[in-house]
Amino acid sequence: MQPNGFVDYYEVLQVSPSVDSETLQRVFRHLARRYHPDNKESGEARAFEQVVEAYKILSDPEKRAAFDVQHREAQGLMWKIFDQPESAQGIQLEKRKRQGILALLYTKRRQDQENAGVRIRELEELLGCAREELEFSLWYLRENGLVMRTDYGHFLITAKGVDEAEKSGDSRIEQFKLLPSPAGPEQRQQGGPSR
Repeated sequence: MQPNGFVDYYEVLQVSPSVDSETLQRVFRHLARRYHPDNKESGEARAFEQVVEAYKILSDPEKRAAFDVQHREAQGLMWKIFDQPESAQGIQLEKRKRQGILALLYTKRRQDQENAGVRIRELEELLGCAREELEFSLWYLRENGLVMRTDYGHFLITAKGVDEAEKSGDSRIEQFKLLPSPAGPEQRQQGGPSR
């Protein structure tokens, strides 16, 4: 559950926001069987209700479009560094930026292994920081082997970065999924550029 009672239905169904209807239906059926109260081994009424509610919203194109607007708003609130009440300065601010970058890249890597890179523009938008405000943090993370930059300009978390993100205990890496790449699945299948 996100702030203000927002429930991420993509997270409930354990799917990416770019999921197609066929995959959505297949995942729903699998989870519904697992959590159905009649299933003596893994039945769980509350989880079953959530799965059914999530599928009702995401399988209806109009309801899904409305939900996606809320999803984007919740995403923006989740990752912003400067919009938080405990506004830090100096060294504390730099630490928060580094933790935010690592948490975001960790989430992206875990969610979409094949397209795990994030562009600097996306980092700016998601974290609410200008490029200039992120450069020092990105330099530090690269120098310490926690992130790397690809030939295409995408930032990726490294295995060492994953260890650091998990050690920091940032709750955002457990709570949120990112939006899909602007490139649709058909472009990715054709070998088009990812994030």
